Order: sequence, then structure tokens, then C-alpha cells
Amino acid sequence: MATFGTLSDRLTETFRNLRTKGKLSPADVDGTVREIRRALLDADVALTVVKDFTARVRERALGDEVNRALNPAQQVVQIVNEELIGILGGQQRRLQFAKNPPTVIMLAGLQGSGKTTFAGKLARMLEKDGHTPLLVAADLQRPDAVGQLTVVAERAGATIFAPEPGNGVGDPVRVARDGVEHARRHQHDVVIVDTAGRLGVDAELMKQAADIRRAVDPDEVLFVIDAMIGQDAVNTARAFQEGVDFTGVVLSKLDGDARGGAALSVASVTGRPIIFASTGENLEDLEPFHPDRMASRILDLGDILTLIEQAQAAFDEEEARKVAEKLATEQFTLEDFLEQMQQFKKMGSMKKMLGMLPGAGNMKQQLENFDEREIDRTEAIIRSMTPVERRNPKLLNGSRRLRIARGSGMTVTDVNQLVQRFDQAAKMMKTVARGGVPNIPGMGPMGGKPGASSKRGNKQKKSGGSRSGNPAKRAAENAGLAASSTTPNQAGSGFGLGRPAAGEPDLAEIQKLFGKG
Repeated sequence: MATFGTLSDRLTETFRNLRTKGKLSPADVDGTVREIRRALLDADVALTVVKDFTARVRERALGDEVNRALNPAQQVVQIVNEELIGILGGQQRRLQFAKNPPTVIMLAGLQGSGKTTFAGKLARMLEKDGHTPLLVAADLQRPDAVGQLTVVAERAGATIFAPEPGNGVGDPVRVARDGVEHARRHQHDVVIVDTAGRLGVDAELMKQAADIRRAVDPDEVLFVIDAMIGQDAVNTARAFQEGVDFTGVVLSKLDGDARGGAALSVASVTGRPIIFASTGENLEDLEPFHPDRMASRILDLGDILTLIEQAQAAFDEEEARKVAEKLATEQFTLEDFLEQMQQFKKMGSMKKMLGMLPGAGNMKQQLENFDEREIDRTEAIIRSMTPVERRNPKLLNGSRRLRIARGSGMTVTDVNQLVQRFDQAAKMMKTVARGGVPNIPGMGPMGGKPGASSKRGNKQKKSGGSRSGNPAKRAAENAGLAASSTTPNQAGSGFGLGRPAAGEPDLAEIQKLFGKG
């Protein structure tokens, strides 16, 4: 979560200083609480929330639960984690659906907070869950708001009700009311009403939103708030709560680089739960909000549960079983790897997935340098091969590699490195599938005798070279064969194209799975 990156770094550094202490004195606790207070204030968390939070942490940290703990530092981290979960809302809150459809969901918030985009994301998510949502264009004030919602609905594959052109023309209350009736007649079980926003809170905005709420009697009123607007987020939330009231909060733009700590204050200040978190611009970048998982991410403890859920949604169980069988019988090919890559891409951004791993904060620089496009480049190389070549990479002589490089827009060296790493990784996976211990390139056999295979590894096969009559082509093909016969000395090779230096963090190894480090 880029928005909470600075806060996460500050808290992680604070806890790192506690690890060397076998017992915590009151002075240690006070120093830790002071650093936590500074980190939260610097992150724009509301002052009242910070005071209550640090007071509870200090009281518990000085209590018996830490004094009796075998590892006081870990116990303090646990206390902070539990208190963070508390200010984020405690328990996860799901959407409440009406007993008699349609369920009416009204969206409110300031202009630019991301209401219209969220409407499309929510429609997409609901459709995947088997619902039939209808988007109602009741924002008739903002220029081309109706047109934007129409485009978003088309991308999401959702139905839209937009009888008025907008741009100041039409009655939003009547449109909202008619939209609900339209949903009943056409058997839509969810209605999402996109209402108008303003650049700031004003009486006209509140009156219009309150009139729409009375007209459609929504089951949920979701307040969409920009996580990047700082302390104004809390003031805006209070104003909307007093003027319109809402049942839940949606945090948008959590992928931004602002301090964003004010978003931590909303649930505590308003007493309303955060239901969704928008983490990107794509329609799939919407997550149900889990306070415990968000707290874990902020403390750099990872979010494995969300990662597992995304994997389960993206991967085909039957295909996974077939791949396991192929690994066990040594039939795993580049064609199978291509299919696995495509399933990985369904999970979304690799950066976001890697950011959910515990300790991802220590890999911040590598995460920032991670190039998502290298996955596409690796895919381009494999797609430039014929089906026969994908199933049997041993057929790839110099001329074939040159053809593949030209077809994919890459170099012969890139093709060679991909094939080499595929061979190495396939051998490792076959060993693991059989229950053996893999020999990791650059590290030697794990648990085996050192130097056991050094003689075999030093033997090199003779190559006849290219016989092409074209000198330029012959030189290129010979260069390709020469590169393919040389195994670079790398630590932990993967499927990638680059050569990170030995000793880089584990992220470099994952980077090499698909692309350059």
C-alpha cells in the first residue's frame, strides 16, 4: 500500500530498535510510544485518534502482558497491531443486501473522490458474484459525468440507466427514483446510484444528496473518500455524516504516494465501517476492506490471506492439477509455462502481490524498480516459438533462436537466457515434485555433498556452429549458440532475462522469473 508506505517504514524502524532488548523498561516503552505518536501525526492521522491510540498502547505495554512475555518486542508489535485493527473498525463489514430486491446503494462524496470509477468497480465485483447491477446516472451537474459513467459501465459490462444528458440538465432526484423503478421492471437485483459531488462541502450538495436519499430509501449509503486529501478527509466525513449520513466508507486511491493517514481516522471518528478499498485504476482493483489485514500491511507483516484469495480466484484448479502431473512425469513445457504466466497476470499487478508478502518493506527499492512489462516481453519470446519448439526447447539451434529474437523484438541473448533458466527451473520443479531436494543454481545442492556434480558440470559439449553462407547471419547464429552453451554464474536463476548480482534480496529472484532485474 503506497499510501501508508512512510507510516509503515517509521513503525517498522521503531520496532526494530526493540528487538535487542530482553526486557522493556518504562523509559523504553515511553520512547517507543513517542516514536509511534510522531509517525502517526506525520502521516496525517487525526490528533484525537492519535492520543487515544497511543494512550491505549502505553497502558497495555506497561502492563503484565508484556512483562510476562518471553519476547517483549514481539508483544508490543502485537499490541500495536490489535490497536490498529481497532481504529480501522475492528471486524470486517460486508454489504447488506435487501430481503426484497433490488438492493439500492447510493454513492456520496466530493468531486474527484472516485465515485464514478468506484461505481464501475463495484458493478464488476457484484457481477462476478452473480448479481445483476444497474448503474444510475444521477450526477447531472459535473460536465460529462453521464458520459463518463456510460464509458465505465461499458468497460465493466454493466447496464446503465441514463435518461438525462446531464451537464446541468435534468432532475437528479427524479432520475434516481425512476432508476429504482426501472431496476424492478427489468429484474436488476442491485441499483448503484452515482450522485453529484462538489469541489467542497456546501448546502446545495447536502440538500440534493439528502433529497435523493429520501426518494430512493437506500439500503446502503457509501461515502467515497480520497485517501490522499489529508486532514480534510475527516472534516468532510463529519460534514457528510451530519448532512446526509452514510452506512459505510470506501477508501479510494490507496495506491497513491500521499501520507494518507487521515484514512485511518475515518472509521474511528465517524463510527462507520470501511467496507471497500480501491487500490488502482483498473476495474479489478477493488478489495473488500479487512481491518486486520490492513493493519498487518501497515506493520509490514504481510497479507497472505488476500494473496491466497486472489490466487484462488485467478487459477484454474483443474489446470493446476494437470501441471502438477506434468511436473511429476517430466512433461512440463514452455507451452505450460505460458499458460501459467497468463493465469498469474489474471491476479493483477505483480508489484501489489509482492507487496503483500511479509517483510516487503525491506524490498521497497526493488519493488519500485520492478518492471511489469518484462512479463509481456517474456511472453512475446515464447509466442514467437512454434508449438513444436515450445514443447521441445532442445530443437532451438542458432537460426531458430535468431528467428525467435527477431519475431519478439528481443535479442538472441534474451532468448538464450530464457531457455537456460527454464531448463534450470524445470529441473528444480521436477525434483521437488518427486519429493527430492533441489539443486539451486549458484548455491549448489541443498543438503547434498559439496562438489558432487562439479566434474559433470565442467564438461562441455562440442558444437558444430552455423553453416550459413551469409557471413552476417552466420556470425549472429554462432553468437547465439555460444551464448546458449554458457551458463552464467547467477544466484537463484528463474525464468527471467536479466542478471541481478548475487546477494540481492529475494525480490530479484522473483523478478527474474519473468523479466529483467
